[in-house]
Amino acid sequence: MLFTSIEFFIFLPIVFALYWLLNRHTKWQNLLVVVASYLFYGWWDWRFLLLIAFTSACSYVSGLLIGNGRWRKTALWGNIIVNLDILGLFKYYNFFAAELANLLGCSGDSVMLHLILPVGISFYTFQALSYSIDVYRGKMEPTRDVVAFFAYVSFFPQLVAGPIERATNLLPQFQRQRKFDYSMAVDGVRQMLWGFFKKVVVADNCAVFVDDIWANISGQSSLNLAMAAVLFSIQIYCDFSGYSDIAIGCAKLFGIRLMRNFKAPYFSRDIAEFWRRWHISLTTWFRDYVYIPLGGSRVSKVKVVRNTFVIFLVSGLWHGANWTFLAWGAFHALLFLPLILLGKNRKYTDTIAQGRWLPSLKELGQILLTFVLTALGWILFRSQSIGEAIDFYTGLVSGGWSGFNPPMRTLVFVALLLAVEWLQREREHGLDMSGIRYRAVRYTCYLAVLAVIFVYGVFNETFIYFQF
Repeated sequence: MLFTSIEFFIFLPIVFALYWLLNRHTKWQNLLVVVASYLFYGWWDWRFLLLIAFTSACSYVSGLLIGNGRWRKTALWGNIIVNLDILGLFKYYNFFAAELANLLGCSGDSVMLHLILPVGISFYTFQALSYSIDVYRGKMEPTRDVVAFFAYVSFFPQLVAGPIERATNLLPQFQRQRKFDYSMAVDGVRQMLWGFFKKVVVADNCAVFVDDIWANISGQSSLNLAMAAVLFSIQIYCDFSGYSDIAIGCAKLFGIRLMRNFKAPYFSRDIAEFWRRWHISLTTWFRDYVYIPLGGSRVSKVKVVRNTFVIFLVSGLWHGANWTFLAWGAFHALLFLPLILLGKNRKYTDTIAQGRWLPSLKELGQILLTFVLTALGWILFRSQSIGEAIDFYTGLVSGGWSGFNPPMRTLVFVALLLAVEWLQREREHGLDMSGIRYRAVRYTCYLAVLAVIFVYGVFNETFIYFQF
């Protein structure tokens, strides 16, 4: 079920009403969450439910065994291996089997399995694994409340595209009584509204131009290709962060707080700051469960280089079974490496131009350079093959200057987005107007955004990150 579908707009108020009718009955609320979440997820294909139920059961049982003390390491690694094997089978088997077959001179078709990639399998697998690891590390006690645990893994707002929550944050919220918080719910609706604007107005309008250009790279001018690279950078940000805003806002309706997943990443002053602000739930997951266990930055320079490449290559591979994703990860590792070797990877941890209306010229230059480097990397991410990416890069420098057809209306939406996000960069979302006293001004803004969504929204029937 998509957030932008009619079915969801029928589903959400029904679940919301039933949920709060069960107020003070936490276990029944949790059971409703599980049932609603399984309905939400099974809307695509009921067979997907078998996988998420199996993943949840394995992680729940592993937590109990770890807590028992006798089988701690076996239970942990057994759960990790089982779940990563499932993830690898569905997501990576065909890619690596075909590559190996081609290397051996065999037909790739002979080893392919006709498997449907379950939506969001990477997200809920990582969320379930973090529970087992945190129990093993002693960060939390294993839960015996199976319903609360299944609700934690399957909570429908963030089930298929995150944020990837930690059990230490989300699970306790399902284990305690929730009370309806009117101000929290209203803010959730505002955040959902901003998420829909980013998704259907900005991202999906950008997609129209981007898809047209990418379908005929060889016939495009350098300017059109450059514009496509810029607009795809905006598209993927608004598509994914828009989903995250809808998910986080929707969770607030149920008295649940999810972690923030994006913090104005395109206002970053270097690549390290970009990665602290982009897909925060995934980058911190890899930091805590992969990078730091490898030694992080507190090892020799050679191992720091190794760890940096491991984390970015794994991140690239997480996004999909394609050499383009690995190349995208390696590209960012190369950009990140000088900063971490020079000890400048945490130079910018504050909000840019804090307390000022505008950035300095130096900050503006840093923002533009970081954005250009990021956009060049997104070309790899968007391309279907390394060859297609090379054609795109070649066209950027040799495609000529004629035939430039920028989508002016889309550029207006992008400019509006950037202006709002700049002004609201210290707040959780673009429609957080708690600082504006006059209700008439606030509601005029809300109605204006709603009108733009209905008039100019494209309502593309997908989210980019569903494929991951």
